[in-house]
Amino acid sequence: MSIEKDFAFNWIETNKKRIIEISDKIWEFAELGLIEFKSSTLLANELEKNGFKVERGIADMPTAFLAKWGEGKPVIGIMGEYDALPGLSQKKVPWKEPLEPGKPGHGCGHNIHGTSGMAAAIAVKKAMEKYGIKGTVKFFGCPAEENFSGKVFMVRAGYFDDVDAVISHHPSTMNAASLMSSLAVNSVKFHFYGKASHAGGSPEQGRSALDAAELMNVGVNYLREHIIQDARIHYIIEKGGDQPNIVPPYARSWYYIRAPERDQVEFIYNWVLDIAKGATLMTRTNMKTEFIEGCYNLIPNKTISELIVKNMREVGLPKYSDEDLKFAEEIAKSITPEMKISQLRKSKRPGWEKLIDKLIDDEVPNPWGEGEISHGSTDVADVSWKAPTVEFNTATWVLGTPAHSWQAVAQNAVGIGHASLIFAAKVMAATVLDLLTREEILKEAKEEHRRRLGSKKYKSPIPPDHKPPLDAWEK
Repeated sequence: MSIEKDFAFNWIETNKKRIIEISDKIWEFAELGLIEFKSSTLLANELEKNGFKVERGIADMPTAFLAKWGEGKPVIGIMGEYDALPGLSQKKVPWKEPLEPGKPGHGCGHNIHGTSGMAAAIAVKKAMEKYGIKGTVKFFGCPAEENFSGKVFMVRAGYFDDVDAVISHHPSTMNAASLMSSLAVNSVKFHFYGKASHAGGSPEQGRSALDAAELMNVGVNYLREHIIQDARIHYIIEKGGDQPNIVPPYARSWYYIRAPERDQVEFIYNWVLDIAKGATLMTRTNMKTEFIEGCYNLIPNKTISELIVKNMREVGLPKYSDEDLKFAEEIAKSITPEMKISQLRKSKRPGWEKLIDKLIDDEVPNPWGEGEISHGSTDVADVSWKAPTVEFNTATWVLGTPAHSWQAVAQNAVGIGHASLIFAAKVMAATVLDLLTREEILKEAKEEHRRRLGSKKYKSPIPPDHKPPLDAWEK
């Protein structure tokens, strides 16, 4: 271990209590995307207090920020998220019990995500000062990953144009730096406008917006047979009328359209638009589309993934107290063997069968998944088109825990989550220090990035005049 890394690790250990306190505060705030005012302020203030120059409210988002320290090349970025999910409020107990029914909760661990990146950035800055390391470290405070793809707006605004590499961390059930790609996505709402009338007395005078929404859904469901296997289309009806005896004059549906490549998304998306238009012709209604967000597929980087795995092994996996393990065992009782096996199999991790009888992942496997696709989507992908980017995972939840669940919320604010937070911060700090001080690794990562992109060019998936939907939660 280098003296620079050792110094960074010691800073993280010395400040562990404060780091955990910040993570738990964000867990308590549990703020939704684009309105994470308390969470983003807490992180930005802590970075500012530790010598970073902070630019707030970037890319038209009040809760997005950039914290910068150092000067010159290389420029290494660290990302952090802090948005929660609706309806996932949960107490710090190993059974389902909301803090406030219907309120948000951190079901994806973004309270840890933002804090691990913040801690790593400060630790790296302290080591750079101590040992005269040249370069720049940037922490990107990234809002609204779960629903509005905040990073895509930041990429469009040019905030990632000068970075040489970017590192991020995400809580999970495994310790991994995957080589899988992700699905590109478009998110869009369809507003249908009809004409109200008495549904019993004069239905012929009405034009049902709900009929149009439902006919569109039927058409899209028939479309599924004729799109590629790895594509995904899912929707909800957000508004379908007020009561049965009124022909609904307004209806609204919300669609996600996903596929492995950006051009495939656009092809399916245009077909869905035609189906929506067809539904209006069948019902003699009108329609307006509201584009919400879009993002690209992820470009993996084996060079950085292997570096992260090396640093995971160098740091060493966390140790758990008896109390931590007891809590984990109770959580595990709520996860059926079938759920656990299904999740492990879906990971495509080599030798996943060995994990069936384990409570917590206690290994650091080599990077896997080259050529495979994870069927989720992430705005980290758009950053990965600008520079070599890796978002690694650490075991924050017991094996088999589904993301976006009450089980994940509970674990994100107790011992197992805290251990993952400190472990991830050290791994991230070590990796950033390597990229700052080992020119040959950064050069190799950038050459790999160029090879993987080939002749492909990035074009923002959101229209030039499209702004972040800051009023989304008011609708």
